[in-house]
Amino acid sequence: MSKQEKNNKNVSENIKSGAGAVFHSIHKGLEATENAAMNAVDATANAVDNLTDNDNR
Repeated sequence: MSKQEKNNKNVSENIKSGAGAVFHSIHKGLEATENAAMNAVDATANAVDNLTDNDNR
């Protein structure tokens, strides 16, 4: 393999690695957003249950 081919392969691997890191970060951010939204839904449901005295647990 020539030096140029090795350089091209290294560049390609670095791009792939960087893209994977970006997608991983985005995925973690979406999971955090989902968790926050579900916590808000749970808190709202609990508040409604408490206000209406309909806690069925």
